[in-house]
Parts: sequence; C-alpha cells; structure tokens
Amino acid sequence: MVASERKTREERREEILDAAMAVFAANGLHGSSTEDIARAAGISQPYVFRLFGTKKDLYLAVVNRCFRQTLELFQRAAEGLRGEEALDAIGQAYEQLLGADRLYLRAQMQAYAACEDPAVATAVRNGFGDLVAYVERVSGLSPQDVSRFFAHGMLLNVLASMGAPGEDWGRRLIAGCQDAR
Repeated sequence: MVASERKTREERREEILDAAMAVFAANGLHGSSTEDIARAAGISQPYVFRLFGTKKDLYLAVVNRCFRQTLELFQRAAEGLRGEEALDAIGQAYEQLLGADRLYLRAQMQAYAACEDPAVATAVRNGFGDLVAYVERVSGLSPQDVSRFFAHGMLLNVLASMGAPGEDWGRRLIAGCQDAR
C-alpha cells in the first residue's frame, strides 16, 4: 500500500483556488459548479464548502487572489524604480503575464463580467483600486498619465482575450500604446 501525503488545510485551500480559477475562467461564476471544482481539485464537494462556505465565497476568494497576485507582480516589477521607469517595468511584466497565462487573463475577464453581482463588483472595485493606488504612488505621475497607463492595460486585456495581438490591426494598436508611453 502506498502512503499518501497528508496536506495541510492551507495547501488544500490553495489547490482548490487553483482548480476554481481554472473552472471559473472557463465557465464564469454562474456557469461553474462546485462539483466540477471539487473534481478538478481531486477532493469532495463537501470539503469545498467546508473551506469556503458558498460558491460565491469561493469565487470572491479567487477574484481577491487574482488581484493580489497582480499587485504583487506590479510590486516586483517596479522594485527600486519610480516614475516612467516604474510604469514601463510594470507594463512589460503585465504584457509577459498576459502572453504566458491565458488562464489568468480569462479569470480576470470573467471577474469583470460578473460585476452584476454586488459582492463581486465590490471585490473587483477594491482590487482594481489597490492597483491604481499603487501605480499612483510608485509612479508619482499625473492622473492623466496613470489613466492612460490603465487604459492601455485594459486594451491589452481585450486584445489578448480575443487572441488579436497577432492580427495586423492588433499589432498596430499595441504599437500605438507603446509609442504613447
């Protein structure tokens, strides 16, 4: 008999969040089931409820984690930098993330789409607000420059979600964002 490794509650929680992110990214809040998430995590459905309470609580945990990870990416990228240099480093790191992790992008886009739910809208606004506050603080730039930075980022999100960066018109839009920096 092979002994299985016993995982801590926190390790299991992270595995469930990973599985939930994949399922929610594919199907959204309302199109996903806790049964599918439990299956993807290799655990029982009651254990999902024991750790997270409700499907919406699990969804909110995924949304909050996604924004926290984005903020941490911004912080690592801008470490020791200020002003335009910080924005350029953050932008490059974010572009690399979008190119490397479509799951992350799809989860983000699903969070924006689920904002008809007040709790989700609050989580998304708070998470996005934290990103804005950090960029304002680290860059020290004008509201116009910070707004332009986020507008370009959202355009990149939309282009990446459509798979359009490889299209001629997509490349022109991306080049326009880079030229406007």
